[in-house]
Amino acid sequence: MAGGAREVLTLQLGHFAGFVGAHWWNQQDAALCRPTDAKEPPGELCPDVLYRTGRTLHGQETYTPRLILMDLKGSLSSLKQEGGLYRDKQLDAAIAWQGKLTTHKEELYPKNPYLQDLLSAEGVLSSDGTWRVKSIPNGKGLPPFTNAVTPKPVMPTEGSIRVWSDFLRVHLHPRSICMIHKEAGRLEAFGQGESILKEPKYLEELEDRLHFYVEECDYLQGFQILCDLHDGFSGLGAKAAELLQDEYSGRGIITWGLLPGPYGLGELQKNIYRLLNTAFGLVHLSAHSSLVCPLSLGGSLGLRPEPPVSFPLLQYDAALPFHCGAILATALDTVTVPYRLRSSPVSMVHLADMLNFSGKKVVTAGATIPFPLVPSQSLPDTLMQLGEATPWTLLSACGDPPGTCCFAQSVVLRGLDRAHHTSQLAPGTPLPSPLHACATGEEVLAQYLQQQQPRVRSSSHLLLTPCKVVPPYPSLFSSSLSQHGSVLDGFPTGTAVESIPVLGALCSSSSLNRALGDLAKDLSKLDLRRWASFMDAGVEQDDLEETLQDLRSLAQCYESGDDRLVD
Repeated sequence: MAGGAREVLTLQLGHFAGFVGAHWWNQQDAALCRPTDAKEPPGELCPDVLYRTGRTLHGQETYTPRLILMDLKGSLSSLKQEGGLYRDKQLDAAIAWQGKLTTHKEELYPKNPYLQDLLSAEGVLSSDGTWRVKSIPNGKGLPPFTNAVTPKPVMPTEGSIRVWSDFLRVHLHPRSICMIHKEAGRLEAFGQGESILKEPKYLEELEDRLHFYVEECDYLQGFQILCDLHDGFSGLGAKAAELLQDEYSGRGIITWGLLPGPYGLGELQKNIYRLLNTAFGLVHLSAHSSLVCPLSLGGSLGLRPEPPVSFPLLQYDAALPFHCGAILATALDTVTVPYRLRSSPVSMVHLADMLNFSGKKVVTAGATIPFPLVPSQSLPDTLMQLGEATPWTLLSACGDPPGTCCFAQSVVLRGLDRAHHTSQLAPGTPLPSPLHACATGEEVLAQYLQQQQPRVRSSSHLLLTPCKVVPPYPSLFSSSLSQHGSVLDGFPTGTAVESIPVLGALCSSSSLNRALGDLAKDLSKLDLRRWASFMDAGVEQDDLEETLQDLRSLAQCYESGDDRLVD
């Protein structure tokens, strides 16, 4: 592993987690381009934190995500479980079996032209910056960093996307994908998810993959879990987090509990199951994780539906996982910056310790996508215009009730050119605000956060690196944005947006007192005799009562007005 990277192993559990994860890895892939000038410094973010180097059986160098992915059979579409980059020795050994064979034929999925194009033309990037292009149809490869034109890739249309693998543009290692085979074809209840890792087959498979990735790490800082919260994968995630806590004590475990867009009242059983799975998931995940953050574009964790969140410069369809996954992945790509920095990173453990004191294991996330910078303005100008309102859109389905206070926060602003970091007023011009007197962008951001929340424990990072939003990222952006995501002063140019500045935050917030409390109230009102099927999946009445009590206790951690909770 190059340069002493503090490696992170990602677990991706569930189908909506697959949508978020596919966008996440696509954005990491788009950011992997190395500078063509050897004198240019390396990027601010260290890709070795998330990626691993390897070699195929033919000696070709590879660079693939350090990832274990679990989903139900059918989510791969035409993508092979072993991936398309190279074959695993164990798989070759299985093929070499000379004994009696039984052939089972199943219906094939139609070949995805986007995946076919990816497999035939895309290259491989190694950690030393060498771009190794795979053979293309004429049998010739392209040398590193040439300006040679490659065929324009086939991009998936929104109408053609059924599953997350339809738009994943990253090659995966053969040990990444673990398919779950269930007769019903779905995991509906928390107990069903828990039971998966009680089966020796799946438990041993997960442990084997964990050991494979962990043993090659020089300095494993921890695990990030992207996990569906609304269905049975919340139970699978809870058991996985428990396994990680038991086997890798002292490592950070940050869990992102993912919920699809808003829901309606028409499907009562689905909504009740979503409520139960979310409650059980938050309680059990917080017990075994360093930090848990629900992520959703919906407005509520409970049974009462709320409209989806809105962004002034985005237009999206909240009913499409393809859209919701893209937005949440962009937020995730920003708030995880502290433990992915190349220089002076904040470890996952230290980030969690800053946010989870006094039992506050659950945090909220927020993001401004994109950050609304006008080219003629500076960062102090933009922050001053935001006023005293919360500067980001909340993405944890917890709302923003009046009187909300923050106990601790980690804030990242990325994608602003250095020329915009500080005020450009002429000498002698009266300063509009104290922010305009700051000498660096870091000082501007830190002072702004101090003004907004004077008593809050804050950590902030300012990066030049923007967030990449090239295809297959959906076209969600306002026509008033430039190619690099700044707000145009004049008329729209029609240029496609390729990168954007983003403001993201993780907060230990008093809004969780109400959100978790309301979730407990909804749970306590259920007549469980009507939902015996949920209990039949492996959850007992005592488990429900214990979860309800734990949820209330967790909510009490976020009561505001207790000076002991604030440094």
